[in-house]
Amino acid sequence: MNTVIPAWLCIPFAGLLLCVALLPLTAAEWWERHRLKAVIFWSLLFAVPYGVLYGAGASLETVLEAVLNDYLSFIVMLFGLFSVAGNITFTGDLAGSPFVNLLFLTVGTLLSSLIGTTGSSMLMVRPVIKMNSWRRRKSHIMVFFIFLISNMGGCLTPLGDPPLLMGFMRGIPFLWSMHLFPVLLFNMALMLTVFFLLDRGKYLQDVAEGLRPDISKPGTELSLEGTHNVVFLIMIVAAVVLSGTLPSNPAFIGPDGAVKGIRVFGSVVLTWPTIIECVIILASAFLSMKTTSVRIRRVNHFTWGPIAEVAELFIGIFITMQPALMILRDLGPGLGLEKPAEMFWGTGLLSSFLDNTPTYLVFLTTAGTLGAAEGLVTTLGTVPVRLLTAISCGAVFMGAVTYIGNAPNFMVKSISDENGIHMPSFFGYITWSLRFLIPVFIIDTLVFFL
Repeated sequence: MNTVIPAWLCIPFAGLLLCVALLPLTAAEWWERHRLKAVIFWSLLFAVPYGVLYGAGASLETVLEAVLNDYLSFIVMLFGLFSVAGNITFTGDLAGSPFVNLLFLTVGTLLSSLIGTTGSSMLMVRPVIKMNSWRRRKSHIMVFFIFLISNMGGCLTPLGDPPLLMGFMRGIPFLWSMHLFPVLLFNMALMLTVFFLLDRGKYLQDVAEGLRPDISKPGTELSLEGTHNVVFLIMIVAAVVLSGTLPSNPAFIGPDGAVKGIRVFGSVVLTWPTIIECVIILASAFLSMKTTSVRIRRVNHFTWGPIAEVAELFIGIFITMQPALMILRDLGPGLGLEKPAEMFWGTGLLSSFLDNTPTYLVFLTTAGTLGAAEGLVTTLGTVPVRLLTAISCGAVFMGAVTYIGNAPNFMVKSISDENGIHMPSFFGYITWSLRFLIPVFIIDTLVFFL
């Protein structure tokens, strides 16, 4: 479609975000009961006017494209990781102290590049919650958990975050992202130092009020149950990698150059790589549930509430954000962004509210059209290394700015809320980002991107 989408079609997306931000605070009971109705309302408020402007067929194609080729793999992956991680339990008498929390955040951050930010988040969230169950002041722990494990840690490999996987599919070498390790290490040093000082102060306040961890035995006894589920976790990671690599395999490419699949409606095709990914992930989740004792899920306080909430909200977000993505694709190459700092902030700020994968691709495409003589040769053109570094860091790091910036953010919030941790509201969380994340990104700009 060559016509630039009118900006007012972004109103449903903004309206849904305002509902997510305000209604849990102002009308929590109503929101809990009618959340799905609100999602349907805002989705229709986009689809119907879009259909009036461009035809019912175009509207249906846009909605189906968002649901089948974006949302489906997103929610199936989240469901699989949520199910499998819920069948692994950490037991022991390790108490949540500033040093122990620092250690777990460090390990989880580095693990994110191996099994993805979502995989690492789902694997680590319950142990961290359990260790700190004795503490009164602990929401800050989960906020920094989202900053580091759910976002920054995914920058080192294409396994870490979907944007980097899309870059790999377009010719960026698999291990190129290891060039981002100095940036990650620098940010970890800053963020973990701030976290330790903040957590130490709140820890001392808890202790001063007489709170103590329940450790009945001397020494430290730690154990993991349900460890066979690591096999299913690896299966899910493999499925995600396959979904990114199979589309370039000649066996999955049709005579017209498009990826083969099942034609659903018009130009909407549910591709075979997506189907294979979903089947493997759902099979992993099913086998995990069948081979793991219910007792482990009870110990983990496992319920389907968090994944249900995320599934309802994000189908609306994926549908209503389509006009914003269309506008970005139309205007992106003409924005005049050519410097690393501009790419870092442009990619990052948009990735905070939109899906960071298409945002990354828009700016990567823009960088590839600048006619650079040196850099990485990709299917989108030659991309200067400094621009690619800035785009990659912006897409991965700044997904932490809001709860909807990256897949696991809202999931960690929901699991934390369910376990009695009073997490910041939507705008409250952004306040935390402004206080702790944005200063780090400004320092990143001065050190790495000027």
